[in-house]
Amino acid sequence: MLNYVKLEATRMLRNKRYIIFVVAFPVGFYLLYSNLWGSQVDEATGVEASVILMVSMAAYGALAASIMSTAVPWSQERQSGWLRQLQITPLPSWMIIATKMISALLLVLPALLLVVLAAVITQHVSLTPGEWATLIPVMWVGTIPFAALGLIIGSLVPPDTAQPLAIIGMFGLALLGGLWFPVDMLPQVMRTIAHALPSYDYASIGWEIVAGHTPPGPAVAGILGWAVVLCGLAIYAYRRATVRA
Repeated sequence: MLNYVKLEATRMLRNKRYIIFVVAFPVGFYLLYSNLWGSQVDEATGVEASVILMVSMAAYGALAASIMSTAVPWSQERQSGWLRQLQITPLPSWMIIATKMISALLLVLPALLLVVLAAVITQHVSLTPGEWATLIPVMWVGTIPFAALGLIIGSLVPPDTAQPLAIIGMFGLALLGGLWFPVDMLPQVMRTIAHALPSYDYASIGWEIVAGHTPPGPAVAGILGWAVVLCGLAIYAYRRATVRA
């Protein structure tokens, strides 16, 4: 299993889409936005915009990494017959899914940590040790629903369709979830949609942590609920893909 995880992670690190969308974009957006508005202070929480932007762009990068590292590669493996080959190995089905999820989580770390590093170096963002120790693990594990979403896409559609769907899903969740713009700036209908999305719950947990607050119960319940639902759908979609394969 460890060799399979290593193979998956190494392959994605060579993928140009991964480098551009989930490493370069979040760091570049953070540097741009923080230089424009980083010194402003949020009136509601008293937290500097540079800190809020760090959470938002780290959330975007982590979300993008989890979707991009699962959707297209999984679809390609299904089309190429690799899933059929995996079926004749000693690996049980649950371990194959678990390996994909672990690989996705590993690939989330560069996107997440590089934004944090950029914030610390360029904007001198400083949190308490307890806040750092809570923020990074929570935002890392919180990407599980998005990795599951990528597996669903990869199980249901061919690679040529999986790529645009993954990109649309990635940008849509980031935009509507308030990662690029505050949700309050959106029209009322879009605000209602935003509050129902896992991306909003995911980022809300991070925003509350850096404000020195306990993560809100509804956001935690929301991300856990999405994780259960999407992981269940990912397993179902994988079984269907395996049967068709």
